[in-house]
Amino acid sequence: ASAVVRCVGKLNSNRTALFLCDMQEKFRKTITHFPAIVDTSSRMLRACQIMKMPVFVTEQYPKGLSHTVPELGDLSGVTVIDKTQFSMCVNAVMSALPSEIDSVLLCGIEAHACVQQTSLDLLEKNFQVHVIVDAVSSRNPVDRMYALDRMKSAGCWLTTSESAVLALLRDASHPHFKEVQKIIWEPSLDSGLLQPGGREPSGGKL
Repeated sequence: ASAVVRCVGKLNSNRTALFLCDMQEKFRKTITHFPAIVDTSSRMLRACQIMKMPVFVTEQYPKGLSHTVPELGDLSGVTVIDKTQFSMCVNAVMSALPSEIDSVLLCGIEAHACVQQTSLDLLEKNFQVHVIVDAVSSRNPVDRMYALDRMKSAGCWLTTSESAVLALLRDASHPHFKEVQKIIWEPSLDSGLLQPGGREPSGGKL
């Protein structure tokens, strides 16, 4: 009898896509640590573009919530899709997803709404979902904390931006390692997003 292969959530750049969820202008003043999650998502975007991975950006009702903030980075050549449903798993996204993709890196807002619903839809479609915890936020930190717990319980992998990027590279001999390494080494914005359980920091730098 063949041995059962355990799924441990390994990432492969040839089979992984990046989903960037609803980082729009109208959320700028209401989302906790908005500059930090956009900065981290921008790093993920640049790293995935260097590795030539598929990237999808959505905008929730842009007529009312405006468009993606410019700090996210260069979106030329990136599929940007407007939506009204909370989940990113709209037909325009799923139909454009290459057939070899079986894992998704998920960044954006809000953790308890669009990000959570996207993650659950992807799990139902048998994708492995890696939630980038330092690139996901909500207006209320408690909503974020319980959303991360809900997603983990459902079967998502919770990870950090640096961990995910290094998992995609896998080897210092990767042809894009030095280029991506420069992105990792850039100073990051200080936030409470990597506190245990997603709670806000009690004080001091991380």
